[in-house]
Amino acid sequence: MPRILETLAGLWPGRAKPSAALPSANEAKASAAGPLIVLETLGRPVWTPRDYEAFAREGFMQNAIVYRAVRMISEAAASVPLLLYEGDAEIEQHPLLDLLARPSVDHTSADFLESWYGYLLVSGNGYVEAVAVDGKLRELYALRPDRMKVVPGGEGWPEAYEYTCAGRTVRFDEEPIEGVRPILHVRLFHPANDHYGMSPVEAAAQAIDIHNTAGRWNKALLDNSARPSGALVYGGADGRMTPEQFERLKAELDDGFQGPQRAGRPLLLEGGLDWKPLSLSPKDMDFVEARNGAAREIALAFGVPPMLLGIPGDNTYSNYQEAQRAFWRGTVLPLVVRTAKAMSSWLAPAWETARPSVPSMHGERRLELRPDLDQIEALTSEREALWARIERVSFLTQNEKRAAVGYAPLETEAIADLPSEE
Repeated sequence: MPRILETLAGLWPGRAKPSAALPSANEAKASAAGPLIVLETLGRPVWTPRDYEAFAREGFMQNAIVYRAVRMISEAAASVPLLLYEGDAEIEQHPLLDLLARPSVDHTSADFLESWYGYLLVSGNGYVEAVAVDGKLRELYALRPDRMKVVPGGEGWPEAYEYTCAGRTVRFDEEPIEGVRPILHVRLFHPANDHYGMSPVEAAAQAIDIHNTAGRWNKALLDNSARPSGALVYGGADGRMTPEQFERLKAELDDGFQGPQRAGRPLLLEGGLDWKPLSLSPKDMDFVEARNGAAREIALAFGVPPMLLGIPGDNTYSNYQEAQRAFWRGTVLPLVVRTAKAMSSWLAPAWETARPSVPSMHGERRLELRPDLDQIEALTSEREALWARIERVSFLTQNEKRAAVGYAPLETEAIADLPSEE
């Protein structure tokens, strides 16, 4: 390890040589492993190693299961209202809420969030650009992941982003507002990549190929009058055809008996030819179950219960409402909470820097976006059950009950709710 650090110090003369002494108060905090990433990239832009267009085309655009799963998750997540808090106090009016309500002139909040979540699910990476006008944040844009590349800095972590479209490249490296990075990059966990996330489509790639191939095979079967092919048997004297006869027969079959318009057309054979039709065995018909199995695997990768996608078999939920709650609790809400925290950490400094009196360290009052769980229809039964349990508790005050269900305390609490001295 000391030799590696000495090598790094030689590559970057401005970097101090390793020392056993404690760092001074003026030294910036940095990861000790970050420079090792720079050794591999040498500060050059790092392209994503996967083919986003193939994921979008073969997965989202040509597979109904992937399409429906991505739409269900992105639309559900975009429909969750976001509330703004400063500590435990809710803020009902704030420029950050106005910005999220109308991120740009051409997009509403639902349009913007659905695009962002969709890009994140298809590619594993979601990028948002912040645009400032006259020193204030005015617009947010969700950018296509396949056009973006990460530029690592001297410490190995991203110092800039480059967006390429129509042969032109735009570099994002300057803060539009003090304390706000130009690009918010949210990525799903990838165990083998330092800069890019891993898409659920990549994990389900084999299942998607099986599902798509089975669909194409079924269509080809339907194009052939829903019957499998057969065999032409030559019954000549020597059992063999001349090259001229073979080529003529092949051309006649291609011209007169292939394609859906010619399905079922009878063959007119001559010269000792005999047609032997082939049939499908029950084992060959297992492609239907294989297709359903692939669909269930795709749903598993995205975290959507198969019942909600109309996939037969393996429905372990007793009813549709239970599957909906599992979908929201296990898939949608974790995604919303994660992106809301990322958005808060990214945009909050634009207003916190204007109020230096507000602490910004851990455990202090900071602006934070949180999902409004009370507005989610699928969780109504859970919420009602929680309220009923809290209401039956006799040893809690009104404010303690409100805190237990996630509400801020009342400024004045009724005397009757306070515990007696007895």
